[in-house]
Amino acid sequence: MNTTDRTQPESASEYKISSLAFFVDLALYLSVMFLIREVYFPSFGFLANGLFWSLTTLGVATWRMRARGVTWVELGLCKPKHIKRVVLATVSILVMAIASIVIFGMLKDWLSLDLSPDTSNESAVSKFGDLKDNWGLFFTIIPFIWLESFLEEVLDRGFLMNWIERMFSSTLVATILAVILQAAIFGFRHSNDLSERSITVGLIGIAMGVGYVVFGRNLWPLILAHCALNTMSMLDRVG
Repeated sequence: MNTTDRTQPESASEYKISSLAFFVDLALYLSVMFLIREVYFPSFGFLANGLFWSLTTLGVATWRMRARGVTWVELGLCKPKHIKRVVLATVSILVMAIASIVIFGMLKDWLSLDLSPDTSNESAVSKFGDLKDNWGLFFTIIPFIWLESFLEEVLDRGFLMNWIERMFSSTLVATILAVILQAAIFGFRHSNDLSERSITVGLIGIAMGVGYVVFGRNLWPLILAHCALNTMSMLDRVG
């Protein structure tokens, strides 16, 4: 089912760029993505530091894209032609993401998996402040949460997934590998371990990656779904 506006990305051969070049780009990109997180400015708080990390990584991605003659529009950051299709794609991605989390929770309990617990609710207090019944704080920080959601989709599904595909010559196998690898990196980056949280976030990354491919490689349904998921998460902390 392809309901939005873009087709399969051009292959690496169309750009006359070798797989090695994309590998070098990815090595630079991932190195900066993880190493920049060692830089932290305590006086600015978690949100500001998070945006600093993402914007720095965005700069590296844009630099490598210009070197390869690729634009963000080509990767799906373009105006959708059909709003109803965007809504359908957004809802479908949300359903996939939530369903995958629920199924994982059931399997975890059934198999009695011994995983580090998800401590995101506890860590949220140190990151964002105490949101319990604090609607003023919620409305203050939610625009920054949405901006970070936008940046994560642009970077993880827009740049990272496409670059992995092109490194493997944009075959069907490459697409499957790209969906899995970007999700694994996405999950690991959120907790730096193999835990309930990293797997849960990784499953969301799988849903986003599948949605990106299935729904025409337009980034806006993913961005909207990501913003909705993060909004629900933050509302849960307020209530």
